[in-house]
Amino acid sequence: MKSEGVEYSEARYHRLELFEIIAQNGKLMNVGMDVREGFAVRVFYRGSMGFASSPGVSSSSLFSAAKRAVSQAKATPSKLSPGYKLSSDRLGYARVIVDAKKPFDSLSLEEKLDLIVRRIHDVVSSSLREAKLASLSVHYTELLEEKEVVNSDGGWVYSVTPRVGLDILITIHHPSKGTLQRWLELGGVGGLELLKEWNVEDMLANEVSRLEKVLLEGVEPPKEKVSVILGSEVVGLIVHESAGHPMEADRILGREAAQAGLSFVKPDMVGVYRIGNEQATVIDDPTIPGSFGFYLYDDETVPARPRYIYREGLINEPLQARWTAPLFNTSSNAAARALDYASEPIIRMANTYLEPGDWRFEELLEEARNGIYIHTYMEWNIDDVRWSQRYVGLEAYLVEKGELGKPVRNPVIQFTTREFYSSIRAKSRNLRFYAAFCGKGEPMQGIPVWFGGPEVLLEPMRVEVAPE
Repeated sequence: MKSEGVEYSEARYHRLELFEIIAQNGKLMNVGMDVREGFAVRVFYRGSMGFASSPGVSSSSLFSAAKRAVSQAKATPSKLSPGYKLSSDRLGYARVIVDAKKPFDSLSLEEKLDLIVRRIHDVVSSSLREAKLASLSVHYTELLEEKEVVNSDGGWVYSVTPRVGLDILITIHHPSKGTLQRWLELGGVGGLELLKEWNVEDMLANEVSRLEKVLLEGVEPPKEKVSVILGSEVVGLIVHESAGHPMEADRILGREAAQAGLSFVKPDMVGVYRIGNEQATVIDDPTIPGSFGFYLYDDETVPARPRYIYREGLINEPLQARWTAPLFNTSSNAAARALDYASEPIIRMANTYLEPGDWRFEELLEEARNGIYIHTYMEWNIDDVRWSQRYVGLEAYLVEKGELGKPVRNPVIQFTTREFYSSIRAKSRNLRFYAAFCGKGEPMQGIPVWFGGPEVLLEPMRVEVAPE
């Protein structure tokens, strides 16, 4: 590469081996396997970046990708060059191999089909009393990811990461009460031991029972301003959308404008702009063992660490790659990830959460006295700069005299990002995480993440009701 005059070069071998089972209404729809592998090459030449990829594992595939990446970088006229520079970072030289405690082949196909197709359907349908199961979709995945990244700055990282995922979509219906739908995503790094840890059948029985209770007995939320307690799932979604995305450095710089929007954050806000009160600390941490977004080195070989996106109410640390970091006069914090060999590493979240407090959940109820508790969400909307947002609760309850009361149907809360982080009164000590695939990029890159947080008590606000 040096003979071509490039300032930096990077090669990545990337292999994804996927096994999946898809079931619909207790019937097997598909059992499939897929392997995607190839090379990706990225170069920087006189401030311009070139990226190319090629399927296969032959040396000719690698050389083909390298040649096209160099040609792409050189094709940018010097007057139009963005002038990219890379941050000077301590790069990794390491092997990171995650061992599954219970390998993927420790259960037979018949045993997996029994759980995914039959037992999940049986437990969901048998947990309903009056409502009917309108639809049940189950998607089970085992993914083995193998990567080797090497670059001209001395970085080298080889990693093997197994992941298990389980997505379940439940729709229940009652002739006079209507329809409710619950989408559940479970995911983590590891092997089939995760299925036991998730306790899938008991979890589903409880979820379906509570969902039916909301459908049959749910009342409208109070019309006056009331104290609001949010469950950790709702809190996790809010911080993912209103802290994680707007604090991606490429989005702040406008690179995501055509695909996903801009950010209310500007570079000169970092370290000085107050987004909330001292309770507002949001962390993104790739290093949590077993997490869906786990990694120890990013795809630029930068060592990962917890990133304090918001710290005690201040905008603190955008997620950075090596090319964005110099534009903020800082170093990379290891946020560059690629979905597969055909994808360019871009800035991504990993495991994003609101830092927990020290209250017990019962103390939050007592402090709220009268209000509403929104345990899970149904839908949400947020604007293109990640400022104004709206969330519709799914499982929710009145809080009456410091205790949980009747279920509430379709409560709606709306606020700006600053209003939310400024209205946090208290946080529980219960930190919980939820799996998801976060979408970004063009072509779309859906990558595994966790989001989460504690239960949170907010200052009184007006709660609306969504139409059924």
